[in-house]
Amino acid sequence: MADEQDKTTHFGFQTVGEGEKAGLVHGVFSRVASRYDVMNDLMSAGVHRIWKDAMMDWLAPRTGQRLLDVAGGTGDIAFRFLRRAPGATATVLDMTESMLAEGQRRAEAANLADRLTWVVGDAMALPFPDGRFDVYTISFGIRNVTRIEAALAEAFRVLRPGGRLMVLEFSQLPVPALQWAYDRYSFNVIPAMGQAVVGDRDSYQYLVESIRRFPDQESFAEMIRAAGFGQVRYRNLSLGIAALHSGWKL
Repeated sequence: MADEQDKTTHFGFQTVGEGEKAGLVHGVFSRVASRYDVMNDLMSAGVHRIWKDAMMDWLAPRTGQRLLDVAGGTGDIAFRFLRRAPGATATVLDMTESMLAEGQRRAEAANLADRLTWVVGDAMALPFPDGRFDVYTISFGIRNVTRIEAALAEAFRVLRPGGRLMVLEFSQLPVPALQWAYDRYSFNVIPAMGQAVVGDRDSYQYLVESIRRFPDQESFAEMIRAAGFGQVRYRNLSLGIAALHSGWKL
């Protein structure tokens, strides 16, 4: 069996050692943290907000629930969840401290401070006991994890029986001509936008490449089932540019 240091994974279109990827991803998000929300609006023309609201519509947050939002960065998902469920609490976990710091500076964070916890941590080794949470969300983050299977196993572990997983992630368009057009936009416009707005082309080149390396909807749904989740379903958003995946710990 190969040593851990000999195992490889992908960082965008590059092949890197498994031990290297987390540091590389951390570097990307550390560099873009201060302009992350602005770039999300520019790249998607604000549509990411509609996707996140669709996530909440399907999730239907309830009072008293405990949310863990992994790769939660600047708090978009946690804020939406708490606004819809006044008695709920949320823990936002991210590997990049500067992303969490940006979230804590947002006005919503001050208003919801007594119901919010911010934690620096790794999706593949969550610092929480078994069965701690009612809901686990991860939005545009799971494709950056070194071992997706390990992150899904951890999600299953920290959810209580009857708890729910929901993943919002970029996906694949089912119509080849549309995928071709979307790729032209992604590879030609987004890195240039990253250079103009953030002064960082390479980070946004990686983000575009990471989308293309992520499994399609059916393949990812099967990974969720393999982690032990039941009633696994997905919904395409904007023709499949993004997708919502839902599963339950039965």
